Amino acid sequence: MRLRVRTAAEPDPYSYGSRHYDLVKEFVIALGAVTALVLVLAAAFSSPDRKPVTIAAWAQADPADFAATALAELDGTSATAGYGPPYNTASTGQRLGPIALAEAAGVTHPIATAQAFVLTPLEAVPQSPAVQQAVSSYVSASAARQAAWTGAYSDALTAAGGDPAKVKPGGYGPVPTLLGRLADQARSGSLDSQLMSEQGFYNTDYTLPLLFLADGSYLAADARGQHLAGDQWGMMNEVGDYPGQTWLAPYTFWYQIAPYDSSGNGDALVWGTMGVLGAAFVLVPFIPGLRSVPRLIPVYRVIWRRHYARRAAALPDPPG
Repeated sequence: MRLRVRTAAEPDPYSYGSRHYDLVKEFVIALGAVTALVLVLAAAFSSPDRKPVTIAAWAQADPADFAATALAELDGTSATAGYGPPYNTASTGQRLGPIALAEAAGVTHPIATAQAFVLTPLEAVPQSPAVQQAVSSYVSASAARQAAWTGAYSDALTAAGGDPAKVKPGGYGPVPTLLGRLADQARSGSLDSQLMSEQGFYNTDYTLPLLFLADGSYLAADARGQHLAGDQWGMMNEVGDYPGQTWLAPYTFWYQIAPYDSSGNGDALVWGTMGVLGAAFVLVPFIPGLRSVPRLIPVYRVIWRRHYARRAAALPDPPG
């Protein structure tokens, strides 16, 4: 191995001064400063961390709305009961022109509202003999008899201003007992867990609790108060009108204008519109006329104005 001989013109690196440098200390200081800055900015500008809306909170805050919604689930008149695919066949679901998108996908998550939201939660926990008898009586009754009970109780509940405690005695069969016990379970918090369809350690399927909440008016009113409604650009907002998912702005924009804002096929129309616009954006280089827009609107000349000025004056561009 031949050693390299330093020439006289090449300085000796060890001839320069040096100083002690503590890299770990500097890293700790930088980490502490950045952490403090993040905490301060998060406290000042982060969106509120609100507690989740639960069925327990709903039943405690608005028992009348809970009772009316539970009755609608029991007699099959709720929004979920009439939604159609993927939950049932009550309707064809949303369409995109002649294509019935939801119907084509079919019922992939079957939900019978009376069973899922009322009867199964009541049967899932030990009950008193009176409640057990009420469940048995309702299940064994004919559909016409069930409809007569729920219809009579619905009229009585409306006459009582939505307060189950003020409903006058009548021919309601086991319905008051069923709904009263369901409300007790809801207020205690047990109904939230009973509506979770998963049985594992981690529960991530909130379909049933969300549908139950959405069938009432409590969740919608709370969302509107937090600027999360569809006509408030809620799809892209955080809680309290804080800016959120800005990438959803092109989607939520369509929900603010006709016919998307009032159409029963609004979601399908928005999806189709964004699909067409997305395809057009991807295919810009291949669409005659559209691909010529950059040339016809010479924004590039503004960006490269110095280059074109020099070229007009027959001057060479500067190096680099």
